[in-house]
Amino acid sequence: MTVLPFISLGAGTVLGLLIKYPQFQKLADIISTTALVLLMLCIGIGIGIDESVVREFPKIGANCIVIALSAIFFSVLLTFICEKTVLSLENYSSSSDHMDTSDVDSNHPASHLVWLMPACLIAGLITGIIMRSTISSSFTNAAFTIALIILYVCVGISQGSNKEVFHNLRTLGFRILWLPFAILVGSITGGFFSSLFLDIPMEIPVVSACGMSFYSITGAYMTQTYGLAPGAYGFIVNLLREFITVLIMPLLIRISPGSPIAGGAAGDMDTMLAPVTKFVGINLSIVTLLTGTVLTFIVPILLPIMSNFIITL
Repeated sequence: MTVLPFISLGAGTVLGLLIKYPQFQKLADIISTTALVLLMLCIGIGIGIDESVVREFPKIGANCIVIALSAIFFSVLLTFICEKTVLSLENYSSSSDHMDTSDVDSNHPASHLVWLMPACLIAGLITGIIMRSTISSSFTNAAFTIALIILYVCVGISQGSNKEVFHNLRTLGFRILWLPFAILVGSITGGFFSSLFLDIPMEIPVVSACGMSFYSITGAYMTQTYGLAPGAYGFIVNLLREFITVLIMPLLIRISPGSPIAGGAAGDMDTMLAPVTKFVGINLSIVTLLTGTVLTFIVPILLPIMSNFIITL
């Protein structure tokens, strides 16, 4: 599993760099969504056919809320400190006026994934419970692996197609990287903090918090690495991070302009871009997008690094 993300993401990134047709990117997005649906169904079915995991599911949900809240809290805290010390977002908002903000759309097609993913998880869970005696775990594992490879390749294609992000980063100034760095450190801190209060292995809250709203890759990685129940944490924690961020957005914007961006984290690249921009303003839309893009690039690399790091503790 340690090699699979890098091979698949690398192959996808090369394809994204070489194939410049917009239709190709749209096709990759459609395939990626289909793979996500299959992944969530497989996760749900896998949980449903395992009686011991089903019994623990209410506890899993409560733990996920604690982890998500901790990750949001520390991300917002460190972002606030960052804004007051090394990076004032008010200074960058005016420099973003000339940037293209056409990516911001309140009907962004990725937004439906926030609702589709938990719906597929629940549908798979019910299917697994009902058909426990007829569905084999080997079948769901094979389907999961195929969908996983497809998903990684499609994510790589999406990243390879975003070549303009490097130009935008130079235009804004590389000091803007303090923002994703603060969110990253805050998320990791939140994972470690929540592990102090939860009766689960440390790697589960820490690695799931490192997903920073990138629920697809995080859930897939944790399922493949740790098993079905930890995989559920990877998905649910990062879905909850987006749900909770949307709910408390009016509070976050009162703290600082960067706080809603910190809550959205990697989701600022797509799912959270529209709701965050509605609060931080169109002038900070490019900062939101760039922050989400940087974190989206980092997450697939960060997950195995943190997983291996925790083993050494």
